[in-house]
Amino acid sequence: MTLDISAAPIASDTTDHAPPPAAPRPPTGTGPGRRVLLHDLPASLAVFLIAVPFSLGIALATGAPLTAGLVAAAAGGLVAGLLGGTPLQVSGPSAALTVIIAGVIGRYGWQVACAVTVAAGLVQLLLGALRVARAALAVSPAVVHGMLAGVGLTIAIAQLHVVLGGSPQSSALDNLIALPHQISGPHLPALAVGAVAVATLFCWPRLGRLPGHAGLIGRRLSRLPAALVAVAAGTALSVGLGLRLARVELPSWSQHALAAAPSTEVLAHEWPALLAVVLTVAAVAGVESLLSSVAVDRMSHSSSDLDRELRGQGLANMVSGLCGGLPVAGGAVRSTANVQAGAVSRWSAVLHGCWVVLAALALAGGLRRIPLAALAALVLVVGIQMVSFAHIRRVHRHREFPVYLATVVGVVVLGVPLGVAAGGAVAATVALYRLTRAHVDVTPAPDGVVHVRTHGPLTFAAVPKLARALAQIPPGASVTVHHDGSFLDHAAYETVHTWRAVHQAGGGRVAMVTEQQRTAVLDPDGTVGADPASAAHRCRAWTPWMGHHCIEQAGDDPHGRLLDGVRGFQEHTAPLVREELARLAREGQTPSQLFLTCADSRMVTSMITSSGPGDLFTVRNVGNLVPAPYEPGAADDSVAAAVQYAVEVLEVRSITVCGHSGCGAMKALLDGLHEQPGSPTPLARWLRNGRGSLARLKRAPARFADRQPTDTVEELCITNVVQQLDQLLANPAVERRVSEGSLRLVGMYFDFATAEAYVLDAPSGHFHPVSAEYREEQRVTRAPATV
Repeated sequence: MTLDISAAPIASDTTDHAPPPAAPRPPTGTGPGRRVLLHDLPASLAVFLIAVPFSLGIALATGAPLTAGLVAAAAGGLVAGLLGGTPLQVSGPSAALTVIIAGVIGRYGWQVACAVTVAAGLVQLLLGALRVARAALAVSPAVVHGMLAGVGLTIAIAQLHVVLGGSPQSSALDNLIALPHQISGPHLPALAVGAVAVATLFCWPRLGRLPGHAGLIGRRLSRLPAALVAVAAGTALSVGLGLRLARVELPSWSQHALAAAPSTEVLAHEWPALLAVVLTVAAVAGVESLLSSVAVDRMSHSSSDLDRELRGQGLANMVSGLCGGLPVAGGAVRSTANVQAGAVSRWSAVLHGCWVVLAALALAGGLRRIPLAALAALVLVVGIQMVSFAHIRRVHRHREFPVYLATVVGVVVLGVPLGVAAGGAVAATVALYRLTRAHVDVTPAPDGVVHVRTHGPLTFAAVPKLARALAQIPPGASVTVHHDGSFLDHAAYETVHTWRAVHQAGGGRVAMVTEQQRTAVLDPDGTVGADPASAAHRCRAWTPWMGHHCIEQAGDDPHGRLLDGVRGFQEHTAPLVREELARLAREGQTPSQLFLTCADSRMVTSMITSSGPGDLFTVRNVGNLVPAPYEPGAADDSVAAAVQYAVEVLEVRSITVCGHSGCGAMKALLDGLHEQPGSPTPLARWLRNGRGSLARLKRAPARFADRQPTDTVEELCITNVVQQLDQLLANPAVERRVSEGSLRLVGMYFDFATAEAYVLDAPSGHFHPVSAEYREEQRVTRAPATV
């Protein structure tokens, strides 16, 4: 979710990608003090360089004193960073609240706006104490994204006036009306500075794409935040050419205004409006922070305490308001910059707050040289990027674009509170429409049985449609009612029950069948009838896989269950994936990875890797073994051919050998099956490929980084993965690609009991949980580790 793009590449791709990879983390065993120095300190400096220009820009957009932005950044880092429930989240002034705070300042003055921030923080603190943080996540994403887009458009239109050398009006509509006149007579020095800042914002992240040596230098330069470079470029242009234009007015800290309560007269007449503003600020900042926490959790594979995070944000807002600062909220992309810079604890956010305090005290003279047009250009681009095309595509795919559009238009025309209310009303209307949109189809079959199929929830609103459909059925007919398992309320139940009783009294027969249990005949009250066909097996509810869904009993036909699964695919899944599979059929396969794993029926590669058709070239065999090339009696052409095809024809970029817990092949190795005398069986001959793992186990067994193996079998399972990586490297084609640096070899282990995946770390030779804290470059190895 785009909540704070100050740290993002300004011309970022707007396609709908998965969350960024987890943060680089230090190896296990590094002391906390050393971790802070090596990882949190550099990350805090990177975030600080982003926070200062962005904080000044948000303060400019709200009409608050520019020092208020620095106060908010410091409060967010020091208070929310130290006390919040998401250690890697970085908080600061919120772009989403710009329009609201600008309205409060224009109507009541700056000191009352500070008091509103304090009150909103108190509300957040109380909500966190009541442990209702997760309830905020129930807000429709279409409403949240629409609110951000509407705020972004409002900000962009207002700051465009500043870039053109003018002053923004009091509302978005007034700014739109005045924009043609402003464009017709711009202030050229301000426009030049703004244009340079915008061009820098767009071009700076692309320096690394330059060819040759220039690209290498560009990649190093692009590590500097684009926002900082853009403001610096605009400042350098204005100072170098001696341009006369408005600059940052950073008042002395002795003149900095603190919070003050509204006057008695204002409270007497305006308390409903003030209360609404306080609740709006608390809600918007709270939801923004909590959604940002969820995004950070996905990146770092951690779990936040959302109630503690809400309490921390509340305390930060109280401190910021009391000290004369803007409202504070967590920012998703600002926090992403912190994660990607290598932060490992909350001390990165805290140190960033310390650097902001030092800059505010020691660099005030330098900050006063910044032209307002440069800051306005920064905030202008921030506002534009808050309108995310990826979010638009997502809400359109989920058929919620009317909610999104209503929220955007409402925020721009009516303001944030009324705009969000309008979006919420449309969301409720759409949900009610879907709840009442049920289909009832009546189709006679050649065998004389009439089939009634229901689709969607059967509520009181669908009763007239349901009654009309049932009335079409001739008296005395045999009827099967197929219910799709959606919601059935009391009114619909009574309709079906009454019709069934009348129809049966007239000599007809009625059976109720659910889509989930096609052979189970149900009465309308949900009890299982005495149909003999339903006695072959019994089904567990709410389990997703057929192998666990049906408990085999006497007379059960496994092949029949397999065909049931195929029918289910043809009916439900095939229509959804047919277009993509047709594309793959036309274009052929272009996987980037070879995944070599065991043939164990419990090993579902697509599940544990979240992959789909065309993603993985998969080889499965007993024990995920790789035959050593050219070894007499041990070679296996099928596996060798698959490896060669993947490496030389498909040109995969990584090969993963994945073992798993409770491997039967490893148990057979320990039991000595491959050493049986006489004529060996095919299984025994195949297991000879794994005998090197037994030797390695005795010499130098592999280890987990966070625990001990549960038994000798598990110890052999992970040791076998390392052995198979060595044997892969003996393949000439693999060795050549690895030496060129174009192919990675990855060792992986999956524990069924805990659903935990482990990856081999080459330097240490240990298997780390994928969610563990270790550096990204240690997750994979270009050559197998020597354990």
